[in-house]
Amino acid sequence: MSAKLSEAAEPFCLPNIPDEKCIVFIGMAGAGKTTVGRLVARSLDWAFADSDHIIEAAYGAPLQDITDALGKEAFIDLEAEIVSGLRFQRTVIATGGSVIYRQSTMEHLASLGPILYLDVPMKTILERIARNPDRGLAIAPGQTVEDLFRERETLYRRYADVIVDTAGIGAGESVRRALEALASL
Repeated sequence: MSAKLSEAAEPFCLPNIPDEKCIVFIGMAGAGKTTVGRLVARSLDWAFADSDHIIEAAYGAPLQDITDALGKEAFIDLEAEIVSGLRFQRTVIATGGSVIYRQSTMEHLASLGPILYLDVPMKTILERIARNPDRGLAIAPGQTVEDLFRERETLYRRYADVIVDTAGIGAGESVRRALEALASL
């Protein structure tokens, strides 16, 4: 068990998810999908994949460069094509924040396993994006991060099997809450 997992105040139950399935994390950029997802994968002894990194590897460029070159809608179509082609098992998948714009992509992800939404307050998202402005964000010209947050929040909630509120807590507690929520499915 990692040091971050041991930060959790109480013991947690591991989810009873078949090995042929995955766990899919969704949420805004800066929500902690990669950090928490990687720790959940480690605790389950599963593989971990980040769809943003898969896109970067396919195109040999940083995500923000790809997004900037394509524009928001074309990037979302590209993301949908790549994510819809994922055929993983026993893997925790951290998705890009814009994956929720294509219903067919979300249906594919749901077929892989439960979808967990990391619910983080807008203030925290803004702080995290400000610390890492090159993280890659599918945003239209003139659109703000606040606009994006409001636009996406309903979609995240619609597609989530589990919603984990991570306001004001660290990675270890987020992992504990995620595993508890998944164990309750």
